[in-house]
Amino acid sequence: MSSSTVRQKQDTKSDSSSGFHFVQGVAQVAGGTILGITMLTSSIVAGGLVGLATSFRNLPDVRVLRGYVPSETTYIYDVKGKELASLHGEANREVVKLDQISPVLKRAVLAMEDSHFYIHHGINPNSVGRALLINWEKNTVVEGGSTLTMQLVKNLFLKPERKFSRKIAEAVMAIRLEQIFTKDQILEMYLNQIYWGHNNYGIQTAAQSYFSKTADQLNLAESAMLAGLIQSPEEYSPFVSLKTAKERQAIVLKRMEDLGWITPTEAEAARKQKLNIGKLTSWRTSKLPFITEAVVAELNERFGREAVLKGGMRVQTTIDTKFQEMAEQTVASSHANIRYRGLNAGQVALAAVDPRTHFVKALVGGVSYKKSQYNRAIQARRQPGSAFKPFVYYTAFATGKYGPSSTVMDTPVRYRDGSGWYSPRNYGGGYSGAMTIRTALTVSANVPAVKIGRAVGLDKVIETCRTLGIKSPMEPVTSLPLGAIGLTPLEMAGAYATFASNGWYSDTTIIVRVTDSAGNVLLDNTPKPRLVLDPWATASLTNVLQGVINGGTGKAAQIGRPAAGKTGTTSSERDVWFAGYTPQLAAAVWIGNDNNRPIGGGATGGQYAAPIWRNFMLKALKNEPVQSFPPPSKFNRP
Repeated sequence: MSSSTVRQKQDTKSDSSSGFHFVQGVAQVAGGTILGITMLTSSIVAGGLVGLATSFRNLPDVRVLRGYVPSETTYIYDVKGKELASLHGEANREVVKLDQISPVLKRAVLAMEDSHFYIHHGINPNSVGRALLINWEKNTVVEGGSTLTMQLVKNLFLKPERKFSRKIAEAVMAIRLEQIFTKDQILEMYLNQIYWGHNNYGIQTAAQSYFSKTADQLNLAESAMLAGLIQSPEEYSPFVSLKTAKERQAIVLKRMEDLGWITPTEAEAARKQKLNIGKLTSWRTSKLPFITEAVVAELNERFGREAVLKGGMRVQTTIDTKFQEMAEQTVASSHANIRYRGLNAGQVALAAVDPRTHFVKALVGGVSYKKSQYNRAIQARRQPGSAFKPFVYYTAFATGKYGPSSTVMDTPVRYRDGSGWYSPRNYGGGYSGAMTIRTALTVSANVPAVKIGRAVGLDKVIETCRTLGIKSPMEPVTSLPLGAIGLTPLEMAGAYATFASNGWYSDTTIIVRVTDSAGNVLLDNTPKPRLVLDPWATASLTNVLQGVINGGTGKAAQIGRPAAGKTGTTSSERDVWFAGYTPQLAAAVWIGNDNNRPIGGGATGGQYAAPIWRNFMLKALKNEPVQSFPPPSKFNRP
């Protein structure tokens, strides 16, 4: 056979859509072993091992791989598709198809791990024979001789013990595997399964971590370096020692050149090519941690933690990154301002919800996530004070017995409550006598709210809260109408969003859609609004709450367009709130201390929380048209 003929056979390759096949006449093994002898020997050895298979009846059944789904990393994105975070357990993995992997990466891996892969039937007689001889002489396993197929079954099924019995088990299972799957299927499983160092499993995450690109974009220089990692990923990692990684890369390129799979010119160019090493991606922090924490909480509740960490989910959130960053900056700057004014307030939290969809638009769990990871927007149940009163007055309006013009007496009263007596008092003391509900809510009188709550039934008020999506514990205590229970800022924003939509409700969510890595929909949160409140009662409440901003306790929340809202200040000034809405956006702001100490300084919701709400809403609605609320006269009274 002439040298030109040998060269022609060496260069013959077949790249299909799912991979590539080497039709290599001479595998360049020692002694010039010809293809026919190799195949014959392989068949003889394979037959002998199949005969031994009866001794390995307890081996795992490789047929389970037909339905095998490796653990994959879950990715969280903002509403526009920007990646926010990745979630995984031990294995950071993203599975890709074989045709989504660079052909030169496949060649580089096969050159180092199994150059006869497309020729043998699961075992390579030459490699196995050489390994058996050396191991017999040393009386221990010192050389592997494993084919790529054997490596795959070892990683998936067998313990990493250096015993002869395990090597035979590998061979038996490798033969079984090759009888069930095609070569391309085995190579695809292998490249997606193996460990590439620094918690990266599978070629896709390895390519992203080491070179900040996807597996199909890898060039020869990058592929050779990655192929060199497989034997000892951390030892040869460019993150550990670029010099060592380059030395290993040169070995891979020389092997590919010796096999005739690349030319000397290509090998030299790859050795000299400058590499742009990426960054470790396995344990990256979230770009918007307050958001991703809320997302994970919702995912865990729906799917379970194990499925979230290993299920390879693709999660689209309701959040626009720039919008969230604006909200975080607003909270941070506002907190600095109120601290400068002498207020002893350690934290500020904010939640915003779109009334048209009930999608969460912003979630700020504190002044600085770096300083405190506690997400107060979804975890801190704090007393909302008078910001709770709209739930009481809506309940009253919905009975049909009360309206904004109904008269209520702001006079002393005492109720038997539990084992003692309870006498509600107004903020600042004193009583004003007869007043309309509109006035009582505008000036935030406490006594009328308690009287109305008792009149309509505290259980009915709680029922209203449940209808609005509030899940925090509640008891029908006499002080309930004054917000003497704990609610989160997100619960407040979500409830007010239903007022903003004039009674139309969808479940408040921070997730738009969840799919698996193949694109199958696991969760679709497309809004399905339903009318849960009486339209007249809701429009009447909104009309009154507009007066709170226009001329009541919430004047500092005026934003130059129709808006409704309510201030909240608890006893001893421990919690300060403002919750409000326009037709396009509802938001709640809370100010306080984690240790529940008083803020001091005579702080009120109108004085401190309302201006923060105003600053946020002015930015949030900058590009939104001015819209008005529907008047109560548009609807029939119940």
